[in-house]
Amino acid sequence: MADPATYRPAPGSIPESPGVYRFRDPGGRVIYVGKAKSLRQRLNSYFADFAGLHPRTQTMLTTAASVDWTVVGTEVEALQLEYSWIKEFDPRFNVKYRDDKSYPYLAVTMGEDFPRVQVLRGAKRKGTRYFGPYSHAWAIRETVDLLLRVFPVRTCSAGVFKRAGQIGRPCLLGYIDKCSAPCVGRVTPEEHRALAEDFCDFMAGNTGRFIKRLEREMREAAAVEEYERAARLRDDVQALQRALEKQTVVLGDGTDCDVIALAEDPLEAAIQVFYVRGGRIRGQRGWVVDKVEEATPGELVEQFLLQMYGEATIPREILVPARPPDEAALIELLSEQRGSRVDLRVPQRGDKKSLMETVERNAKESLAQHKLRRASDLTTRSRALQEIADALDLDQAPLRIECYDVSHIQGENVVASMVVFEDGLARKSEYRRFSIRTGEGDVASIYEVICRRFKRYLEERAATGELDAGTDDEAGRDGTGHGGDGHGGDGYDTNGYDANGYGAAGRGGAATPIDPETGRPRKFAYPPNLVVVDGGPAQAAAAQRALDELGIDDIAVCGLAKRLEEVWLPGDDQPVILPRSSEGLYLLQRVRDEAHRFAITYHRTKRSKSLKESALDHVPGLGPARRQALLRHFGSVKRLREASAEEIREVPGIGRATAEAIVAALRGESPSPAGQGS
Repeated sequence: MADPATYRPAPGSIPESPGVYRFRDPGGRVIYVGKAKSLRQRLNSYFADFAGLHPRTQTMLTTAASVDWTVVGTEVEALQLEYSWIKEFDPRFNVKYRDDKSYPYLAVTMGEDFPRVQVLRGAKRKGTRYFGPYSHAWAIRETVDLLLRVFPVRTCSAGVFKRAGQIGRPCLLGYIDKCSAPCVGRVTPEEHRALAEDFCDFMAGNTGRFIKRLEREMREAAAVEEYERAARLRDDVQALQRALEKQTVVLGDGTDCDVIALAEDPLEAAIQVFYVRGGRIRGQRGWVVDKVEEATPGELVEQFLLQMYGEATIPREILVPARPPDEAALIELLSEQRGSRVDLRVPQRGDKKSLMETVERNAKESLAQHKLRRASDLTTRSRALQEIADALDLDQAPLRIECYDVSHIQGENVVASMVVFEDGLARKSEYRRFSIRTGEGDVASIYEVICRRFKRYLEERAATGELDAGTDDEAGRDGTGHGGDGHGGDGYDTNGYDANGYGAAGRGGAATPIDPETGRPRKFAYPPNLVVVDGGPAQAAAAQRALDELGIDDIAVCGLAKRLEEVWLPGDDQPVILPRSSEGLYLLQRVRDEAHRFAITYHRTKRSKSLKESALDHVPGLGPARRQALLRHFGSVKRLREASAEEIREVPGIGRATAEAIVAALRGESPSPAGQGS
């Protein structure tokens, strides 16, 4: 690892002009390319305070051995040169967008003497017009099958075309009028090319003139009593209309734009693009990128636009989720490449905003599917578990990981979640959620939930005979004075998950302990190899303190802080930094995010329930029917609170004792919106 100070440029040697810079490794290979309005200001930021840099940037600097730069005249030139160098050198530390799948295009080979319609994937070819991309090849073939009735363009391969010409007999499509059969001279090359051009015009969105022309010819044929020809033209019109129905109308006619949206997490980002031509969605495409360097949404958009439109056709309008930092320069560059003005906009309202939200949902789904595919790979999961074991100095890979998170709003409705991952996969049947009693902050809540969870673990181990009663009595004190969690003393709430707990077998072939009285698996009897808490050193220390007080010394603990994705071990002054591209960090992040999601879900449920509660719910002996009668009589809890016991007794079914209990309950608290809305 190199020391950045060894190759730092001499003071004053870096120009203040716009330019592009390159970091190189000891072998001279370019590992990062960047642009700057001021090269001096930008490069000095790398060397001024190494400790204050993001860990990913630190890794890049210690990998590099030299830096050079090229001065340009304008920011547009800097954008052009940056794109060219990224494409040429493929630097490892630059963001690289890759397709999350190989998308098919509808292609028309206009460069051939007899243009051919076909489905193509991969790199684009010169002289070929492309439409799409589409999500599925079958969708293209259905559309082409409909259009060939009206535009009978050749679809056969070169070999089939040549053979048909040699034998003087067309293929089946020529006999059923879905090919004009230029191979046997039924049409001239000029007539066939005109058909191909009409096909391309229709696919490009110029649909109205073709339908109007066919309808006019149909009426003319019917007027002269050529009913068979009129029927064929009618069927042609219906075929075109069905082809149009397969493409959703989202914007006004004549609207041509690309709609770009992204979904991201600290490690990866997914980009989705919808191609709108003539107001209709003609196709979509997606990319997934590893965020090797820290980037804002606007920077991701800028990098994506440079890479995507380096060779692709640029529409006159591009809708983006965030404005790039060098918006003016980027618009100038795109307009120069297109040959006319390009508008870059962030939709704020209307149909375009709604379409942007749809594209964003697709991006989120794409990212979720990418993560699912990555998590389901056995080799990847094994490597992730081993990386965690190596980084945390564990004796073995943490085959069972439990993660805890706390959720609340300003100390109200405090809850905690426990999620379980085994072999790197979530086991939702073993998720648990807790209602926190102390409410004294995240650290105290983590301490409480760890105490309660592992006190139950010790109790159930003792019940199976694995621990003697003396050990259980001594270690079972949780420091909170409570053994349960407010839900019938169980210390958990299943939230709709299987209440049977851990299933048939645990790690290492050991069966999960079974309760001899109920025959069900014990819910907290199996310990994790690793406890992860959402937070930094304070939360990790609280979890370790809880385990120490319970006498448990064979379970590892760590905290995962969100800001820089640092892993904190109890008692350590410095965090453990896992590489940003490591599978171990990716797995820890998934575990933490799942715990966060589960905690928030429970918190929202509990908060919603509390908002629906009324002060009358706590009056002894007052059931739903009499509560409704009171509210109908007085109109609101506020008026009921102002009423006397005698006035309350006027309501049918309310006696003296109940009326006095109502007055006592309502006068003991101030009016609340929740009560008034009951």
